[in-house]
Amino acid sequence: MSTPENIQQWHVTEPYVDLHCGLGEGPYYEKATKTLRFVDIKKNQLHTVSVTDGPASLTTLQLDERPTVTANVSGLDPQHKLLVGLKYGIALLDRPTARYEYLSRFAAADNTRLRSNDGAADPHGRFWLGTMTDFGLGDFQPEGSLYLFTPSSSSPFPSLIRTNLTIPNSVGWSPDRRTMYFTHSSARTVFAIGYDPETGALGDDERVFYAHDGPGEPDGFRVDADGNVWHAVYGEAAVLKISPAGRVVGRVNLPTRNATCVEFVGSELFVTTAGDEEGEGESKRFGGGCSGWTWGGGGWSILRLSCRGG
Repeated sequence: MSTPENIQQWHVTEPYVDLHCGLGEGPYYEKATKTLRFVDIKKNQLHTVSVTDGPASLTTLQLDERPTVTANVSGLDPQHKLLVGLKYGIALLDRPTARYEYLSRFAAADNTRLRSNDGAADPHGRFWLGTMTDFGLGDFQPEGSLYLFTPSSSSPFPSLIRTNLTIPNSVGWSPDRRTMYFTHSSARTVFAIGYDPETGALGDDERVFYAHDGPGEPDGFRVDADGNVWHAVYGEAAVLKISPAGRVVGRVNLPTRNATCVEFVGSELFVTTAGDEEGEGESKRFGGGCSGWTWGGGGWSILRLSCRGG
């Protein structure tokens, strides 16, 4: 992908946390404790790091299933209980003990070929979660789906929203909650769909918001307060800043190829990454880091650069 000359660009050279993860994903900021949590899907781990105390504060929780994404639960302390996407659906995780209980599964009969992938809680407290081919089964197949888990539903199973997906990925909303974004990575496409902020109903106006023409695949994203979509691009050593109009207006250049997702902590951005066995040099060195990079206005000594400046 050629980069337009007139866009903002940032360059990151060192990882914030270098864990050599297999597949770092799902960064989420816990405001109350000023900590960032993220998962390693391949190694079945949940990591937590204090953004005030720095990388030395990192703790790791080992699970016996693949965690793919997490969310807070209303009324529960996230330091004790979390919603977590697992292989067969969503579960309530007890963080002190690493024990969990499934709340809802994708189907009556568990499909061992599939696992959950990325997802998010919507403005109405429902949870959107995709499925895809699990590791160790050859090439990923178009056998995944996008589901919606609704706590108030009388059905024990989630609603099936879309089928025949290969790598369903991030879900997010515009600041006014009137647009829902959904990324289908293998199609290199980010879709925009009308969303009713009062009822949570989807419109019939689905459109292509952004189509990626580079060698990588759009992976996970977050939407900033101005409506820009900050999208990690797997295989391209970059995070793209995409305007509400669907145009690339900024690019963060990374020292590793496989950026997977991002998360805001105020005006700073953290980026998770995945292992890169095919990379060379610096890319290979940092490729396994479940690395979080931050940048803010204070200069390069701690690798911070304001993502809203300029």
